[in-house]
Amino acid sequence: MALGEFLAELDKVAADAAATFESVLDSDSLEAARVEFLGAKQGRLKAVQKQMGQVDKADRPAAGKRLNAVKGQVEAAFEQARDRLGAGKSNSPKAGAEQFDPTLPGRSIRQGHLHPITQTIETLKEIMAGLGFSIAEGPEIEDEWHNFEALNIPLVHPARDPLDNFYLSVAGVGKGALLLRSQTSTVQIRIMEKMPPPVRIITLGRVYRPDTADATHYPMFHQMEGLLVDSHVTMADLKSVLRMFATSYLGADVHIRFRPSFFPFTEPSVEVDYHWNDQWIEFGGAGMVDPNVLQAVGYDPEQVTGFAFGLGIERLCMRRHNITDIREFYRNDVRFLHQF
Repeated sequence: MALGEFLAELDKVAADAAATFESVLDSDSLEAARVEFLGAKQGRLKAVQKQMGQVDKADRPAAGKRLNAVKGQVEAAFEQARDRLGAGKSNSPKAGAEQFDPTLPGRSIRQGHLHPITQTIETLKEIMAGLGFSIAEGPEIEDEWHNFEALNIPLVHPARDPLDNFYLSVAGVGKGALLLRSQTSTVQIRIMEKMPPPVRIITLGRVYRPDTADATHYPMFHQMEGLLVDSHVTMADLKSVLRMFATSYLGADVHIRFRPSFFPFTEPSVEVDYHWNDQWIEFGGAGMVDPNVLQAVGYDPEQVTGFAFGLGIERLCMRRHNITDIREFYRNDVRFLHQF
């Protein structure tokens, strides 16, 4: 085949393709035109390419150069036709299709927020800071010295029973076994070991006890522990602080009461209750720091006295938001959590 004849075939394909792609009116006709000219097996451009072997060997470089140029022209014509049809679709939407209106207000994005327990903790920190208490933190994995012995809980005390604690099996501990702390009072010991009086702190965090989950108990819960050690601290100071706290968080109409009780690390000790839904609910425990606890951390009970209290954070949150079951906090039901 002569070079001129081959180039004429290419020119005809280029002209026909340009006219065809310019005249297509919908996606179906565009696809048919693409197959006709650019089809990998039966396309017209492919058919001309197959004739390259009939061109004289000396003329093949020129033939190949022209073939590539025509192929580029045909592909460009196809792209232009596709862009034209695509623009037409956006300007002429189908009936019933949703159209974008930039003048309408945007749709609000649903944002996350803190868990109600975390919100409660932040509120409690603010209230107690207003009463002059600073924040202290400590580990959740404790040794027996800080969790029991320094708190005047002897080896034979039932509070140390393995059935009432989450002991950890760790080899080579050194001084006693490790366990998940059963109370935040452990932080008080750690602070008093390092800080001379006066001490005025609160600590808020998770504690663990193998309680059966019910409406008011859970094996993992949160406590707020308070400690004030100074000269001339009395039970009247303790009651005043707890009443001021209760009215600040639960409201001026809340009723609280103090009942005589016993805790190894306080003497005298009281249980604090608040009235809710026509019944008294346990608020927490409190009392004057036992002299043995003061001596365990190097304080002189003849020079300083103090009080301590531990309150259940979940129960405070339940009272404030009228929640009747503590288990709701940990079911991860977004419908419940989204209310706070």
